[in-house]
Amino acid sequence: AHLFQWEVWPALVLLLFPSALAAEESSLLEGWHDVWLFRFLVNIAGYSTIIIPGYFLIRYLKRTNYLETGSGLCYPVIRTCVFGNEGKTGLLDDVTAATRNEGDSGSSVRQAIKLIFCAAGLQVSYLTWGVLQERVMTRSYGATTPEEEGETFKDSQFLVFMNRILALTVSGLWCTLFKQPRHGAPMYKYSFASLSNIMSSWCQYEALKYISFPTQVLAKASKVIPVMLMGKIVSRKSYEYWEYFTAVLISVGVSMFLLSSTTSEHPSTVTTFSGIIILVGYIVFDSFTSNWQDNLFKYKMSSVQMMFGVNLFSCLFTIGSLLEQGAFFDSLAFMTRHSEFAFHAVLLSVCSACGQLFIFYTINQFGAAVFTIIMTLRQAIAILLSCFLYGHAVTIVGGFGVAVVFLALFLRVYARSRMKSSRRPAQPIAQKV
Repeated sequence: AHLFQWEVWPALVLLLFPSALAAEESSLLEGWHDVWLFRFLVNIAGYSTIIIPGYFLIRYLKRTNYLETGSGLCYPVIRTCVFGNEGKTGLLDDVTAATRNEGDSGSSVRQAIKLIFCAAGLQVSYLTWGVLQERVMTRSYGATTPEEEGETFKDSQFLVFMNRILALTVSGLWCTLFKQPRHGAPMYKYSFASLSNIMSSWCQYEALKYISFPTQVLAKASKVIPVMLMGKIVSRKSYEYWEYFTAVLISVGVSMFLLSSTTSEHPSTVTTFSGIIILVGYIVFDSFTSNWQDNLFKYKMSSVQMMFGVNLFSCLFTIGSLLEQGAFFDSLAFMTRHSEFAFHAVLLSVCSACGQLFIFYTINQFGAAVFTIIMTLRQAIAILLSCFLYGHAVTIVGGFGVAVVFLALFLRVYARSRMKSSRRPAQPIAQKV
């Protein structure tokens, strides 16, 4: 009898109160949506609805030898997207060399003004981007008094879409206005770097919910350690003694900072296990992006063409996933409710797009070593700025650890530039987007 009552009672409740079931399902779904792993898997599922049909379509076109048998209005588009243009020219080398020669010529005063312009542009773009990134992901909007909690923005994927749509527009205008190499790469090959790029960006935004911004900056600065490990294990690469020395210094500095970190009132300043896992995901995705882009540069494309191709697929993936989840219009509604967030999201995208253009210009004019020094300084200033604006507590030991990390990074730049100068003249390096 008791067993019958336990089986019948829930059924009666569901029949009499169907709204209670709907409320329970809604609360359960909202609870799952707060779990970062669930959001990650949902995003992957959204991208799969575009990737899988595209994969089978490309296989079909290649198997049927469409390049030889195809015709019609769609033929040029399909050829560009699936097969590319086999004829490659040396225009990229000529353009890059001309740009570098133009930068080398001229007075030292003119070069100094260019260097100040590049350094200021990079610092302003990426320092503003870092401050806004932390503001959007860790603070609430709409609170008129300190007692009110306000409303927090949670969808990192929408911010990735905002960044990519503006970068696509800027790079597209640049390719239209300025002469570019003849494009030879099949367009679909950009999708691999695009997918890893948007996932690394998503991890970068999402991690700020679980770790402090200074911790994230230090983790990004210490990417050299896993890169060296992967090179040693997978590619059997050999490294110089100074590379091992600086890697040890970086690991010691990061360990000093993390072990000396103290808990704070705000949850975003506490390093959690989820934050570490997301950071590892960022490093893995970002490493794949850079390696795949290096492989694509064999097609003699310019960095701005790379920027356009990657952002084109990034916009396609993110808008498709956002629409399938219904999150796109939710995010737009959040923007209409909070004009301050709308301003922050647009400014965040502007800084990201302008920063990428400053990267290309700086490397063309002064080379990768100068660019690395400027960006290393930017990371150090970003940590100080974040601590000042958002109240992250850093102990004396933690501050010393930060200093050790950046000292090691400067040593790497110095040693690498000395080795290159002792060999043949350095070739222009195309920066990865």
